[in-house]
Amino acid sequence: MSDWWNTKALDELTGQEWESLCDGCAKCCLHKLEDADTGEVFYTKVRCRYLDEENCRCTDYANRSVLVPNCIQLSADKLDELGWLPSTCAYRLRAQNKPLPDWHPLVAGDSKALHESGISIRGRSISDEYVHADGFDEHIVHWVE
Repeated sequence: MSDWWNTKALDELTGQEWESLCDGCAKCCLHKLEDADTGEVFYTKVRCRYLDEENCRCTDYANRSVLVPNCIQLSADKLDELGWLPSTCAYRLRAQNKPLPDWHPLVAGDSKALHESGISIRGRSISDEYVHADGFDEHIVHWVE
């Protein structure tokens, strides 16, 4: 089996390869706050209401941009603008020419290791439908690297 995920450049990936590179941690689906003075980004435990927390996948991925107009659309040409991506993010790792970790589903063969290693947000978030937008700062977390 080829380990294309560690050898191909991000801009060489097919659409299917790009999508499968996502490790499924769902950290990008957490609401983030940015300090206006410093630019520092803080993750909250508040997740998009369309995220299935158990599977760490969007419940309507095909329509996510319609349902949530500011939903992040990752692409190889935008990665340098997305410094807030966690250090464990497969897209960030590959953009830095680093290999995928052993817990990544492409390496491990399934997502079990991802969840068991505590990388995903499974069991650690709350839907944004239960949190008022001006209350996100009460849910800042420090477990996102």
